[in-house]
Amino acid sequence: MSTSSSSSTSNGQEKPKPKSPFRKRGSLQSNIGSDPCAVSGAKPLKPQRSLPGTPVSLTQYPPDLRASMEEKFKEIAEELFTRSMTESEMRSAPYEFPEDSPIEQLEERRHRLERQISQDIKLEPEILLRAKQDFMKIDSVTDLEIMKDSGVDDVDMAMKEREIPMEREYQRVSISGEEKCGVPFTDLLDAAKCVVKALFIREKYINRSMQNFCKTTAQALQELGMRNMDLGVYDDHQDTPVDADAPFHPPVSETHPYDNMDPQSMPTDSGYGCKMVDGVVHVYVNKDNMDKSAEVDLPYPDLKEYIADMNVMMSLIINGPVKSFCYRRLQYLSSKFQMHILLNEMKELAAQKKVPHRDFYNIRKVDTHIHASSCMNQKHLLRFIKRAMKKYPEEIVHIENGRGQTLKEVFETMNLTAYDLSVDTLDMHADRNTFHRFDKFNSKYNPIGESILREIFIKTDNCINGKYFAHIVKEVMFDLEESKYQNSELRLSIYGRCRDEWDKLAQWAVHHRVYSNNVRWLIQVPRLFDVYHTKKQLANFQEMLENIFLPLFEVTIDPRSHPELHLFLEHVVGFDSVDDESKPEQHIFNLDSPLPADWTEENNPPYSYYLYYTYANMTVLNHLRRRRGFHTFVLRPHCGEAGPIHHLVSGFILSENISHGLLLRKAPVLQYLYYLAQIGIAMSPLSNNSLFLSYHRNPLPEYLSRGLIVSLSTDDPLQFHFTKEPLMEEYSIATQVWKLSSCDMCELARNSVLMSGFSHKVK
Repeated sequence: MSTSSSSSTSNGQEKPKPKSPFRKRGSLQSNIGSDPCAVSGAKPLKPQRSLPGTPVSLTQYPPDLRASMEEKFKEIAEELFTRSMTESEMRSAPYEFPEDSPIEQLEERRHRLERQISQDIKLEPEILLRAKQDFMKIDSVTDLEIMKDSGVDDVDMAMKEREIPMEREYQRVSISGEEKCGVPFTDLLDAAKCVVKALFIREKYINRSMQNFCKTTAQALQELGMRNMDLGVYDDHQDTPVDADAPFHPPVSETHPYDNMDPQSMPTDSGYGCKMVDGVVHVYVNKDNMDKSAEVDLPYPDLKEYIADMNVMMSLIINGPVKSFCYRRLQYLSSKFQMHILLNEMKELAAQKKVPHRDFYNIRKVDTHIHASSCMNQKHLLRFIKRAMKKYPEEIVHIENGRGQTLKEVFETMNLTAYDLSVDTLDMHADRNTFHRFDKFNSKYNPIGESILREIFIKTDNCINGKYFAHIVKEVMFDLEESKYQNSELRLSIYGRCRDEWDKLAQWAVHHRVYSNNVRWLIQVPRLFDVYHTKKQLANFQEMLENIFLPLFEVTIDPRSHPELHLFLEHVVGFDSVDDESKPEQHIFNLDSPLPADWTEENNPPYSYYLYYTYANMTVLNHLRRRRGFHTFVLRPHCGEAGPIHHLVSGFILSENISHGLLLRKAPVLQYLYYLAQIGIAMSPLSNNSLFLSYHRNPLPEYLSRGLIVSLSTDDPLQFHFTKEPLMEEYSIATQVWKLSSCDMCELARNSVLMSGFSHKVK
């Protein structure tokens, strides 16, 4: 159904680059021939799986060959990692394609020649294939035989298709003959095998962690692998058709979820024990004697396997024929969308008008990427601060040198009154000075530039137990409920500095009754180990992991041990990893990397190191929670906003969804893989416009036209938005700038619901 690309790239039109101590990309490609999957020869793709739905990537080869392959992949991957660390200006160069590629012109001429031959020459199939071999430059008899096997009656079949009357509601364009694009058919097969292999790798990790893998892609992989599809093993629900009489409003609970605080009504202790081994929590049958007790049968991820798969993926994304193949497929998808608009736009809009009780304003929308500490706009925060100064002037809100300070005294030390405060005084909005300055952007979280006000008003753990912040968040929730059709997934922070952070956060939510049917929580973990280690708050990286994950295992094993946390986790849908991605990384994550217990360096661990150990512990936790009858979590990190391209590789392998994904525009292979796997991408164009990428260069409309699952989100309304409805502000600006149609806007809203963490019943 789609066209293919040629096996060569156009390096001639690239801009000159500074001299580099590394080899050029051509040398990287020569290390693996034309295809990292080519070692498999002509063998068909036969995935093997260590778990249901899990192929094993390299174990099907002899030991000598497997060792050689792993060394080659490791060499290529490490050279790419090193290049991304040492020369930031060359980070994206190996993955970019010029806009006007000679490949396209060459292929266009070959297509014209092929059409002329098919119209003017009527020969026997064997002679016709010989003629095609001549002008398509098919170099081997193997290519010719493959084309024979694929069918020699394509012309007759096309004529038969034209004769069949097809009644369709919309006009459709059908493109056949993928193997006749002028590229040797074996090259197309090799490129396709590499793409399929990457999808098998993702399927393995997503199924293992009980996250959601696209069912359409899974069915295609099942047909290729000739195996029984087993995605239903971990499914919480079965797809159900939408009834015409379905209610317009989501189900609403009759009682507040935090009303029942009685521990006796919660599940009992399972008797399991848990401790962390090499950065991953292990669960034991008997908690009283874990050293001699047997481990509970849970799937513990294998670090060596992950490193091998990462090396395969890094080798694949710089493979020349695969890049050409994916680039042409992406161009085809864009052209196909434009053709659809030309043929069907008016009829599509007419059909949309016939839908009763539904337009853009009253369809559900989810803000899939928003931080709780900045979920309000600056005018909202200003009004609340003034109201608090008048209502609670004598309340002790801060401890300074062992002495309590009231709210009135805090502002008196700043020589400010409620009358003096204004939006400009708060100075919390991003401006032109924050572009590529993440440090200045972080300072915007401090009202009036004072960190003490940030601690008082937008922190959950402070002298007043987060009272003011809870009031602000509940006001935002009330606005969402009033709008009725808007929902949010707010992110709260767990830093990993001490073991009781989870209990304090849960007590804040439960005691202040911070809950709404329109809101779900995600837990973000800032990548700040180097800061805490420098301040002597953490001895090693494993201590940080223990502080983050051991309380979750304890409450899953015995909910009565942390009753507030058990109630709070019922509304937490996943984990996020946040920080400035543009920070240079000083370490390459490989088998020589120190284990978390041995990581005592001052340098911060790399992005993939954080993501792997978050994924590994979440995987074990999900299986334990499923065994106990609780809901599971997903991984939805910030990924691809800036920094090296391998962040997106880690996200592709381990994450259900990502946020930002801007760098996919420079990596055609990864962009095509994200499309095939239907990985959700929460994009925030206004946020990116102030930090990393101007609005008109944002790739969101391109991603949407190609079929990637993208949604609009606000990120930080406090810094980037002006109105009471920041999500509608995002939609409004995007629609005006990119001339989105009503159908486009509704598709973005639909995508946001699909990729959100709300339950299937609510969706």
